[in-house]
Amino acid sequence: MARFLPTNNAAFFDKGNSKIFIRIADIAIGLESEAARLEPQIQGAMEKFVVTGADPDVRVRAAWGDLSTVNCDKKIFDSGGLWQLYVDGGSYRFQFHSPALGAAPYKEACFNANFSFGEVTLHRPYFTSGRKAYPLEYPLDELLLMHLLACGRGAEVHSCGVVDALGNGHLFVGQSGAGKTTMAKLWHKEEGITILSDDRIVVRNMDGKLWMYGTPWHGDAWLSAPSRAPLTRVYFLRQGEKNELSSPTKTEAVGRLFACSFPPFYNPEALDFTLAFFEEIADAVPCYELSFVPDAGVIQFIEHVAA
Repeated sequence: MARFLPTNNAAFFDKGNSKIFIRIADIAIGLESEAARLEPQIQGAMEKFVVTGADPDVRVRAAWGDLSTVNCDKKIFDSGGLWQLYVDGGSYRFQFHSPALGAAPYKEACFNANFSFGEVTLHRPYFTSGRKAYPLEYPLDELLLMHLLACGRGAEVHSCGVVDALGNGHLFVGQSGAGKTTMAKLWHKEEGITILSDDRIVVRNMDGKLWMYGTPWHGDAWLSAPSRAPLTRVYFLRQGEKNELSSPTKTEAVGRLFACSFPPFYNPEALDFTLAFFEEIADAVPCYELSFVPDAGVIQFIEHVAA
């Protein structure tokens, strides 16, 4: 099935269509659909990231369709779960399946090479008669941001982001079970603290300064905020018997960041950029391994070190 990918930036959004603008990590996504056919609806934590009007970095058109006879070219990645990625000429095509629905994809998203334009098609037979839906429903929204970041904009890290009362950004990095949600809950009880997310943080270099941004993709603490803060320290989490800091080498810090990141692993250029970006972070920001006891004492310990 052929997909329409617009080439005229100014003419992409048509008058009278339904439009929603989302901003995550200073990256704007414009979502458009024919109001008479499909009215997009944002739900959950993503509602915090909706803005009024924007000049989108990526423009996405959504529509109902029939995906029962979709043909694809070369498969370059299979998540082993909901989605697969194909190269289709000069564009990328994501397909999303659910065994509970049927053999046809329930959604397909096609983007041009630099992810500035795209079209999302929802398989109409799988959806109820109501017109409202969120075409960028997870994991597509995160996949889209991941690819936009990999085009030289920054990186998403599996981490908890805490902004202290002085406005300093603390990045607590770790895989599942390392203590990110625990750390977020401990800090959340403190006055003047903002939790940007308890699970996913975006780091970018904006005008020569490293910033950490909140995302709508939270963890079990359900904490997220559409804010940013200067990145001042990085902590690699490890639960232990006492609160203790050690300093990894630069190579170790880069490796730990990369192991907790979300680059497109099938894209060599994106991997090169991501590694270089983490080297930049390791050069510019103090990085520690933090062994901690999961109680309020770790906050005083960190505040004393940061003073």
